[in-house]
Amino acid sequence: MSAVAALTLVIGNKNYSSWSMRPWVLLRELGIPFEEKKLRFGSEEWAREIGRWSPSGMVPVLWRGREAVWDTLAILETLAEWHPDKGVWPADPAARAFARSMSAEMHAGFRDLRTTMPMNIRASHPGKGMTPATRANIARIEALWGEARRRFGAGGPFLFGAFCAADAMYAPVVARFHNYGLPVQGDTLDYMAAVMALPAWREWYDSAMRETWIMQHNEPEWPLVRGVPIE
Repeated sequence: MSAVAALTLVIGNKNYSSWSMRPWVLLRELGIPFEEKKLRFGSEEWAREIGRWSPSGMVPVLWRGREAVWDTLAILETLAEWHPDKGVWPADPAARAFARSMSAEMHAGFRDLRTTMPMNIRASHPGKGMTPATRANIARIEALWGEARRRFGAGGPFLFGAFCAADAMYAPVVARFHNYGLPVQGDTLDYMAAVMALPAWREWYDSAMRETWIMQHNEPEWPLVRGVPIE
């Protein structure tokens, strides 16, 4: 690890790992130096090294020296403590409480959206996976975004004006809304455009598009539609 990058973030495949994307985008967008350690899901490297890098056996994990922080939301909260000057959370107490609440709801909820529309940046499946339960998840997310923007977003294009951890928590949702061609409009599209224009979001997205590794359960149509052998 270099002297400049005191942090190491352990992540999975950028194409699939929505939880890894969240702290990665936050760190990059806020200009907090870190080194990236990628362990490809299901690979020999993963089997060999995940026990060394992750106390929970999952990613992401953030390391500072010999200190590990795992679980995405724990990483965001710890970064707020380590870098109080970076604006990880909004400064206003009411905005900060709302940002933490909607981030925790993302962390614990929206299981139908995750199940029926898995993270897959390389794929485009307009309309695929839409169920009544998934539609309800989408409506709730739009309602949260809309309320945050109305109450706290006057200072910029993001949920709380300036980019913060709440935007990072929903960054993979923006990718899902985009790739699955969801029927959203107006304020939702404006917010998605702002997130997708973030240099950090674009960097992650472009890197994911260059990955060639395949996870079968996230690519149910791959052998038939793409005609590419599975590794």
